[in-house]
Amino acid sequence: LQGIFVLGLPYALLHSGYSGLLLIVLAATLCCYTGKILITCLYEENEDGQLVRVRGTYEDIANACCKKLSPKLGGIVVNVTQVVELIMTCVLYLVVTGNLLSHSFPYVPITEKTWSLIAFVTLLPCVFIRTLKIVSKLSQLCSLVHFVIILIVMTYCLTQIHQWSWAKFKLSIEFEDFLVSVGVIIFSYTSQIFLPTLEGSMKNPGEFRCMLNWTHFFACVLKTTFALTAFLTWGEETKEVITDNLPSFLEMLVNLCLLTKALLSYPLPFFAATEIVYSCVSKGNHSNYRSPLLALSVRVPFLLLTLLMAMFTPHFALLMGLSGSVTGAAMTFLFPSLFHLKLKWKKLSFLEKCTDISVFILGFLCSLAGIVCSIKGLLEVFG
Repeated sequence: LQGIFVLGLPYALLHSGYSGLLLIVLAATLCCYTGKILITCLYEENEDGQLVRVRGTYEDIANACCKKLSPKLGGIVVNVTQVVELIMTCVLYLVVTGNLLSHSFPYVPITEKTWSLIAFVTLLPCVFIRTLKIVSKLSQLCSLVHFVIILIVMTYCLTQIHQWSWAKFKLSIEFEDFLVSVGVIIFSYTSQIFLPTLEGSMKNPGEFRCMLNWTHFFACVLKTTFALTAFLTWGEETKEVITDNLPSFLEMLVNLCLLTKALLSYPLPFFAATEIVYSCVSKGNHSNYRSPLLALSVRVPFLLLTLLMAMFTPHFALLMGLSGSVTGAAMTFLFPSLFHLKLKWKKLSFLEKCTDISVFILGFLCSLAGIVCSIKGLLEVFG
């Protein structure tokens, strides 16, 4: 999910300056921490003092926290937030495909919206995907294409190293633009919705914390290096999707690779979102498609919804910032820290409690400010 949205990080640096570099590192650190405490909430000590996995999903954790209020209230809130985040991810993929196609074929008299519609037609078979096996194969191809794209962009940037200048970084920044950048950076790290399932499927779950440390470390290094080299290459001319800055002989090649990646990436969040809704509608019969008509009645409206949203909000960075500020902040910072405090309060040290509270407050303030600024930016674009 994170791969293609790395393209928005150089644009985030344009509006956040030096603080953007610190934000990328800070976001990696905080996301790694909240990932760990979220998994901690899956476990409870038994009579012998051993940790036992008593919950299996993010939804189970939320329900455990809200069971006194309502047995299913927490799960409903988490499921709605997850579905919104996944659908917004699908919308962003469609927005990106329209942008990429319009810049790859500038002489074709077709608008970005029309290109998004053409790309949407190729995604119609998604309504017939019934298992994760197909999705996993598509994801493997995505990883290969992603590394090719990063290699091409960074190689070109390194050939322009003689033009680099640290003077391109702003010392003074616009507060509203900075907050939108916060949303973009947060969205590039969101993965908490998949962590409970991932940890449960590991051969040795005890290695999860170590795995999380290394993956966030390498993600931070990759994103910082990519965003920095791209911004130093183009400076004030950095665009929302960094591939738009490439010379024409490379732009079409990279854009076609990105187009392939975006189309191959779409099925994963789409499948995950529709699975959540389908499991709720069919009362827990997750992945049990004994009723193909019911499955299609869930998937088709979702597919059309992503198209309509992509057609009416074709602004990659602003939409990504809004998504990061709303669902990204909630799933990545607010819920994990709140659930951890609720379920483990008696066993937490004073420092751990302060850390969780600080993460929650920081996440809430960033989310609130990011929402206001992103919506204002979208209104200005449409106004």
